[in-house]
Amino acid sequence: MSIRFAAAAKPTSVRMSPDRVRAIHTDAANDDGDLVSQVFINAALRHFATHGLGAAQHARDQALAASEAGDRQTFEWWLEICRALDRRMARRIDPKNHANSAR
Repeated sequence: MSIRFAAAAKPTSVRMSPDRVRAIHTDAANDDGDLVSQVFINAALRHFATHGLGAAQHARDQALAASEAGDRQTFEWWLEICRALDRRMARRIDPKNHANSAR
């Protein structure tokens, strides 16, 4: 039995012109703005290089330990590193978010 390939009845194009694509998408898909400063991004990358995929969890644990010790400055540092690595995880431990959700 032979197999035959036939062209489609009407050739259609599902591609949009580059001009139309640029008109629709003005910003990059991953451009969330400056939510985390470059200092914390650099620190988060160094932390990730050391701790790998568990870096966000480690930063969260460090933030919680600092919070329990009453060290607000260290808590904020680790919270920002956690935010750079995993925004949702940081949101769950950020007291500002808990204050807003209680209202």
